[in-house]
Amino acid sequence: MRLDKFICESTSLTRSLAKKALHRGEITCDGVVVKDSGFKVLEGMQVCLDGEPISLVGERYLMLNKPVDTICSTIDEAYPSVLSLLDIEKPETLHIAGRLDADTTGLVLITSDGQWSHRITSPKKDCGKRYLVTLAEPVDESLIGVFAAGVELRNEDGLTKPAVLEIIEPQLVRLTITEGKYHQVKRMFAAVGNHVVGLHRESIGKIELDAELALGEWRYLTSEEIASI
Repeated sequence: MRLDKFICESTSLTRSLAKKALHRGEITCDGVVVKDSGFKVLEGMQVCLDGEPISLVGERYLMLNKPVDTICSTIDEAYPSVLSLLDIEKPETLHIAGRLDADTTGLVLITSDGQWSHRITSPKKDCGKRYLVTLAEPVDESLIGVFAAGVELRNEDGLTKPAVLEIIEPQLVRLTITEGKYHQVKRMFAAVGNHVVGLHRESIGKIELDAELALGEWRYLTSEEIASI
């Protein structure tokens, strides 16, 4: 990798600032000052900025327990972005794999790996997302079969993919879907004459929200969690 690119991907410096640091002699490679921005950094080589070692960030995989009044966007808009909750280097390289509405809480996966996130968000991959849903009106057992057969959503062609509904209490259910249509869970219950008053995502695929994470807290995924997607 070119040295100027290595610096940019290892620090918060822009390409122009990296070149200025090089010209000032602030960069060493294996203890030797290097001023050539096109110098090739080899594997195992130690690169230092002002005497401090720097290294590539690499691909990152995180889970976050999303609080209400935050949005799954890379920038702050009507509400702050969930990325603003991360005390982490180079947050601009991250994106959200599977979004939640501002008023929805629970598991959000954040990564720099585009192929990995595609396996979560692509409807063809059938990656299940499980939600805890609080409803305005009671539901009965007949809705289990309705959701398993697919629901017709307003302004959509065809039915939703089969969904798994578990009734915990008359107004509290768990719903597992394998799609990610716009406001899908809310629209599915609206289609059967009910209204979602609380929505919390518990899992994506085999990745369960860590019960030790309070709202707004995050951690890196384990290697087993990453491999499960």
